[in-house]
Amino acid sequence: MQAVISAPPSDDDRRALAAWNATASDYPRDKCMHQLFEEQVERTPDAVALAFGRESLTYRELNERANRLARHLQKLGVGPDSLVGICLNRSLEMIVGVLGTLKAGGAYVPLDPAYPEKRLSAMLEDVDLKVLLTRHELANRLPRIRGRLLLVDREWDRIAAAESGENRPSPATPQSLCYVIFTSGSNR
Repeated sequence: MQAVISAPPSDDDRRALAAWNATASDYPRDKCMHQLFEEQVERTPDAVALAFGRESLTYRELNERANRLARHLQKLGVGPDSLVGICLNRSLEMIVGVLGTLKAGGAYVPLDPAYPEKRLSAMLEDVDLKVLLTRHELANRLPRIRGRLLLVDREWDRIAAAESGENRPSPATPQSLCYVIFTSGSNR
């Protein structure tokens, strides 16, 4: 085994490290994340906003899908501080779910479908979900919930046909709840 002796960082190294770590930035504290996203849509509607595998969505497409979902969620009773569970694998629809929830005024609760069923059950017992977004093949692993189960793979075409993709004022404010997460230190 060889010992590795490193010299203290040079002044150039320190400056480069300080510049690289200078990530602080000011942001509008009077706007919600989805409002900032809508501003980006206005600036670059045809730029790719999201890519996963061979699929991609432009800013306009992502915004329109999220608006359709938001309107549907609001019809299901989602509003400020309502909890919407999202139990989806990484996908375009997962991001549409997060953005649509925020636009509806709700707060999302990420539920990793890779978690053991017992963990998911315990998490779902601890929250009062208004809606749970998932797919048909994942729903079979989940316990019954008090809220509405929305199977995005089965219901999306109906939602897309019935709801407008236009922006509308959101009931959320910068003080509204945005998400609820369970950490490894959470009960159960």
